[in-house]
Amino acid sequence: MLSGAIAMGLIVVSLFFLRYWRSTRDRFFLYFAASFALEALTRVLLGIAAAKSEDAPLYYLIRLLAYGLILIAIYEKNRGRKN
Repeated sequence: MLSGAIAMGLIVVSLFFLRYWRSTRDRFFLYFAASFALEALTRVLLGIAAAKSEDAPLYYLIRLLAYGLILIAIYEKNRGRKN
């Protein structure tokens, strides 16, 4: 039940970032929305999985992708723009 509540919270955060992306069209918010949606997917998969173990490689790969998206968003936001 707690995993479902965490997944719901992550989806809500993802929807907020999507709303900000729609108003600004800044990819930073899109990357963060995708990252939080992937984290929610991980929680949902953990909730419905028969084995209640987080050490399966699938969960690590999804989280690695989510954190990679955050790093890409931060890098793209802070890189120097050439005029």
